[in-house]
Amino acid sequence: MTRSLLIALLLSIQAKALEPVRISTDGTHFVLQHSGMRFTPWGFNYLGEFGTVFEEYWAEKWPDIEHDFREMKTLGANVVRVHLQLPTYMSAPDQMRPEALERLRRLLDLARDTGLYLDITGLGLYRIKDVPAWLDSLNEADRWEAQAFFWREIARVCKGHPAVFCLDLMNEPIITEPKPGEPAWLSGEMEGFFFVQRIAKELKGRTQIEIATAWVRQMTQAIRESNPDALITVGVIPWAQVWPNAKPIFYSPEAAKHLDFVSVHFYPRKDQIPADLAALKVYDIGKPIVIEETFPLSCSQSEFERFIEESRPVADGWISHYFGKSISEHQKQKEEIKDALIAKFLEYWRDHRQ
Repeated sequence: MTRSLLIALLLSIQAKALEPVRISTDGTHFVLQHSGMRFTPWGFNYLGEFGTVFEEYWAEKWPDIEHDFREMKTLGANVVRVHLQLPTYMSAPDQMRPEALERLRRLLDLARDTGLYLDITGLGLYRIKDVPAWLDSLNEADRWEAQAFFWREIARVCKGHPAVFCLDLMNEPIITEPKPGEPAWLSGEMEGFFFVQRIAKELKGRTQIEIATAWVRQMTQAIRESNPDALITVGVIPWAQVWPNAKPIFYSPEAAKHLDFVSVHFYPRKDQIPADLAALKVYDIGKPIVIEETFPLSCSQSEFERFIEESRPVADGWISHYFGKSISEHQKQKEEIKDALIAKFLEYWRDHRQ
């Protein structure tokens, strides 16, 4: 049997074995619903080709996405985090795009057939040029209504599909007033992408925890109307990594009671691994913790490995990044230092899968 046929057979067996992921009876970790086996998320954030969002080309280059999913599986992933852009799916505050929902179904089937679960993160506005005028014209309450409509319909599509690991309400929501020159609702610009989004830009006599709780409650209620069994989380910036005394907002007791597990984004810092591990423990609130974004961006590979290994007593899953190239493809770019570093990281990630 050739290697390619063997891989195809193994993937087929793994795909058939997918079963729903649930929270353990004691609420501390993930299990597979039917077998009861412990499930440890280990995978990649996937935007697509470097510098793009795959929704921008998925109609024309679907085979490339299929190839990337197979490659991520080969690299040891059991979970892929995908980022759904609101403008891709919505044409009006109460209207979805049927063709986009159909492609989402196709993506779910691809994940299932590859033996992968999806962490489906929604409400993305990563490309400011694609933000619809109708969305920015809405006041806060109407904006939340549109976001809840998005989640109600996305949850309906995802209901009962074995490839769904969880629904992540938004990538790195914040509650702040815009700085001078900033877009009203977006922040955190990085190489043309806005990965941070405000859910409120004015307190209006409310605390941040009150706003976070109200927003999380509205989004989760919308999801559970369509999909009562979905695991729900929200991926947050660990402010305790910046300010050691910072307390969680979206994982305060008031907001966290609406969420099934904690998702937090940690990029370990050079010479500060103990402090980063201490910051991680701030989010140990009695629910499973997934480090939903991590990568040796600001530290050495050895420090990164230390962070991962020493986070195991606290964390229950880890999701890093895949940039659209295999280990061998990165290794061929010998003139690029960053390619050599990414290749080394991918080797570690592949070899330390659960």
